[in-house]
Amino acid sequence: MSKCEICNKSVNFGKKIRMSRSQVSKRPNHMQKPNVKKIRVNHNGVAKKMYVCTECLRSKRVTRIRN
Repeated sequence: MSKCEICNKSVNFGKKIRMSRSQVSKRPNHMQKPNVKKIRVNHNGVAKKMYVCTECLRSKRVTRIRN
């Protein structure tokens, strides 16, 4: 499972809740995956491929290298 190499964001678990909200003990588990991309970035002056989440890209924590 991939995770962000900048902020270490990984899989999050929770419970699915139906609209009827009956049978509390039978709520199935729900897995939420982060939006992670494998891109070329400039990390400490070195160009390399890393798994980076889109939140880190938008907040300018890494610099993306365009071809």
